[in-house]
This record gives sequence, structure tokens and C-alpha cells, in this order.
Amino acid sequence: MDKEIKYAFVTGASGEIGQAICLSLARAGWNLYIHYHQNKQAIESLLPQLLAENVDVILIQADFDDLASVVAMEKQVFQIDAFVHAAGNSHYALFQDMTDKEITKLWNVHMLVPMQLIRIFTPKLMKSNQGRIVFISSIWGEVGAAMEVAYSTVKGAQIAFCRALSQELGPSGITVNAIAPGVVQTKMMDSFSSEEQVVLREEIPFKRFAKPAEIADTVEFITSIKASYITGEVLRINGGWLM
Repeated sequence: MDKEIKYAFVTGASGEIGQAICLSLARAGWNLYIHYHQNKQAIESLLPQLLAENVDVILIQADFDDLASVVAMEKQVFQIDAFVHAAGNSHYALFQDMTDKEITKLWNVHMLVPMQLIRIFTPKLMKSNQGRIVFISSIWGEVGAAMEVAYSTVKGAQIAFCRALSQELGPSGITVNAIAPGVVQTKMMDSFSSEEQVVLREEIPFKRFAKPAEIADTVEFITSIKASYITGEVLRINGGWLM
């Protein structure tokens, strides 16, 4: 394995935050495995921008709600120096109205499949001189939210997982951290009315939502050599909304 060549595996690369993360890492010299599920059009638009940075890009299509996809992904990954879990789905509803299928999907996408992948990739990460694991969690993983009880639960589980795993992998020099954004200006916000968005902005000291690039820049830093002594942390990117 060439220690000078870095490969990052980014899940959820077709989402707005995932795309921004891929671009930021490519500009920092990371070669990429980019995972997506259905939004191939977004990947086809992203790919030329990544290749323009003179990095290798390997596409991996998989449904994280299909556990058999883990085996297929394992066979496509050789060297890996960073694992960034940006894949996710939300579900806005009363907890009592949620189905088992909806709850299971949240668990599979946010926790079960990334845990399985990290378990598989850990021996490869141990061979790296810059091993990094990063989860894009959420402010709701720390404080919880009504109407998003199951989502808050899996996001909180991500934080607990990162803190525990950071202790276990510390002796191997692998850092494990979570990033907890507040409200990010993505298409996910389209489900909120303009009036609701105004109310949210007023609650945030910066009076605006985060940009996907601001989350991506934090990922780029935490995966860099400059962050080699930061592990087990939750980096809050929320404009002062939660202190």
C-alpha cells in the first residue's frame, strides 16, 4: 500500500452534504470511493468536478436498507484511509405512528450498515498512517426532537458509537469523531414552510442556516493530518444554536 496515496470512502455522496464533502476531500488530494443509492443523476453531475481535481473516483451503488449490499461493497474496496458516513434519511412523524419498517430503515442506514462496514474496513484502516472515521450526526442526536424521536435516537447512537470506538482504536492511531450540524440549507428544508424557516433562523444566533460546504470543510479538517490528535469528539456546526 502506498502511504502517500489516500483513499476516502464517502457514503451518501449524492446528497447535498455528501457532494460537498466529496469536493472538499478531492481538493485536499483524497482519492474517493463514492457511495450512492438512487440519485445517479447527482453523481453524474458531481463526477466531472471530482475528476478535475486529478483524483481517482470509484463509484459504489448500494441500498443501505439491504444488508446483502455490505458484501458487495467489501469486494470493491482495497485501500482505505478514511470512512465518512454522510448517508442518511429522516422521518418526520409522531413516534406512535411509525411502523417497524420505518424504524428499521432508520437504524439500518444510520447505524447497522456503517457499523458493519467499519468492522470490515478496520484492518485496512490500521494499515494507514492517517486512519479516520467520521460520522455526520445531528444536533438532534444530542438534544432530541419531538416528531423526530427515532431519527434523534439513531443520531444519538452514532455519537455514542464514535466515542466508544475512539477508545478502542486510539492505540492504532485511528481517530473517530462525529460532526453534529444544526440546520443545513438543503432540499430537506423544503418540507418546512417559509414561515417555519423564519422562526428557525431567529432561534440561531447567526440568523442563518449552515451551508453544506461548511460541514464539508469541517470533514476536510478532521480527516487531515492537522487533526491527528482529535478523537472521540462531537464537533458542533450549528451557528451557536447549541452550546
